[in-house]
Amino acid sequence: MVEDEEIKTTVSPFAIREGEIKTFDGKDGYVSINQIIHKINLGHITDVHFKILDLINEFEFLTSRQIYQLLVHKGVEIKSQDKLNTKLEQLIKTKILTRYYFTSEEGKGIYRVYCMEKMGKYLLNSKEVECKWQPTDNTKPVSMIKKRLAGNQVIIAYMRKSKNFDSYKVRTAITAKMNGKSFKGHGEVKIAKGGKALSLIFECIRREDDWENKLTERMNLYKDFLDNFVQFDSGYQTRPQLILVCEDEKHMVETFKQMVKKDVCPTGSKVYFTTDLKQNSESLDKSLTEFVKNEDTGKFSAVNVEFKILE
Repeated sequence: MVEDEEIKTTVSPFAIREGEIKTFDGKDGYVSINQIIHKINLGHITDVHFKILDLINEFEFLTSRQIYQLLVHKGVEIKSQDKLNTKLEQLIKTKILTRYYFTSEEGKGIYRVYCMEKMGKYLLNSKEVECKWQPTDNTKPVSMIKKRLAGNQVIIAYMRKSKNFDSYKVRTAITAKMNGKSFKGHGEVKIAKGGKALSLIFECIRREDDWENKLTERMNLYKDFLDNFVQFDSGYQTRPQLILVCEDEKHMVETFKQMVKKDVCPTGSKVYFTTDLKQNSESLDKSLTEFVKNEDTGKFSAVNVEFKILE
């Protein structure tokens, strides 16, 4: 498999393309649970298949590359990406998982997105694994799926590359105190060093339809939460660090300008920015950006943040 830092693309695979639609690439027809049980009894569906199923259940949407990286990190013996793709194809044919790809005027996307199917939920429930999947989950629009994929990629990057990685959450439950509204971020990573710990909350911003107003609504909730934070709010012992994940560096600037324009920047804490492709760097120490105001000119400039706790 090509290593992250060897990827030469200049456009994020999780960026929104104009007129993009989601296209079904799974299996039509009917597969009975008895057929699946027969394959399990014959050893055609093994523990590795179930570990893949566990990951899809946890992360909701994943590419085959993301699944491979997660399996390797978790110590699951999977010899190559090709071997994994064969197992994924088996899960598709038995309708345990299903698959989609994205198409636009530019053509087909370069990757497939894997997600749960009804038979997968039945198998997890039989092992007393909680699975909240519903058929309507697979009808989510392109923008929501790409936000999930981008958030998952950030979690995987910190998991693999940060020496101080401690734990992660795929869906971060947060409550805006004054508003009283609960919402979920696109991922969380906890890093720890020398007895100190910090939670990083990731919010993925995409150039979807009406994205500026959607950003304003979300940032109002984050501002409410962060500005009014006291210990143990939403389960956090200390105020978490918010990081906005944008499609590219130009998008970071557009996002920050919208936040300033609508006055939704938190006042009690900093907000850091990053992009999808910065997660491909060999090290994440310099992957974060902060917009700093020059008190003499009143203008803002983008400054790379060296996040020491990530060493």
